[in-house]
Amino acid sequence: MSGAREVRRVAVLGAGSWGTAFAKVMADAGREVRLWARRDEVAAAVNERHCNPDYLPGIVLPALLTATTDPAAALDGADSVVFAVPSQTLRANLAVWRDMLPPDRTLVSLAKGVELGTLQRMSEVIIDVTGVPAEQVAVVSGPNLVREVATEEPTATVIACIDHDRAVALQQACTTGYFRSYTNTDVIGCELGGAGKNVIALACGIATGMGFGDNTRASLITRGLAEIARLGVVLGADPLTFAGLAGLGDLVATCSSPLSRNRTFGEHLGRGESLAQAEAANHGQVAEGVKSCLSICELAGRHGVEVPIADAVRRVCHEGLSAAEMGKELISRTPRPE
Repeated sequence: MSGAREVRRVAVLGAGSWGTAFAKVMADAGREVRLWARRDEVAAAVNERHCNPDYLPGIVLPALLTATTDPAAALDGADSVVFAVPSQTLRANLAVWRDMLPPDRTLVSLAKGVELGTLQRMSEVIIDVTGVPAEQVAVVSGPNLVREVATEEPTATVIACIDHDRAVALQQACTTGYFRSYTNTDVIGCELGGAGKNVIALACGIATGMGFGDNTRASLITRGLAEIARLGVVLGADPLTFAGLAGLGDLVATCSSPLSRNRTFGEHLGRGESLAQAEAANHGQVAEGVKSCLSICELAGRHGVEVPIADAVRRVCHEGLSAAEMGKELISRTPRPE
């Protein structure tokens, strides 16, 4: 039986750009949101000035959104808990928060990645660390360019949970005049779409940095979607998921927009800059796809799935392959049937 309940109070653990923007969405939807921030100055800015200038400069945050540096205080009385930390740090953070989590509440992942080493999706990491049943875990995916969400430009997203009632409860908790949510029970497909698109966006950024145009980008997006879908189907995803918001929608936005951290990071690599130079240009933040390309390629290899674009990105980021050589390899590769 579903443990879904109306979501009135939400804890969002992680006060970076996406965590803050999603907290704003839920507060705009009338929910009481408590945001956990690691640093005192971030929490103070949210509480005293209704802003988070470090991550969302110029955005006014609603009064229903408050912040704390005490995770127990953020979690107290929460009907749902949203994890908004980078994918490769989720496990370590969960180990700290595990004993504070309120029982039988829906746990929500905003992170898009596959964990290095374990090759687990983020929902699997949550289940592994907390011991909760799979139907208690939901994920958010889709075209979520943070700045556009924060400035209330119309967008749609996907909330996936194998317990449909929980997904609907979350859908109702984050529906606003600018943010529309669709539900899905295909957690595997939504998570792989979200993780894979970061890697393909790096490839598109590299191509842009090399001076290539729309034909190249369209080819990478289309063939990138094909390899994400191949891997997803082998792992049990619904192939139709990849034609929706969590697949094609997220991929197009991330591969095309200069607001995309992964695309921008790739663009610097395409101009011949080193990984360290691209990171510096990205304000010290490493794009998720830089690490996800390793785990996605390993996961694909384990299941005998070809992911040539992801593998080329992996070699550029971690083996010193030049952008020019990457392009030659992808073009000269024997194509699969369309």
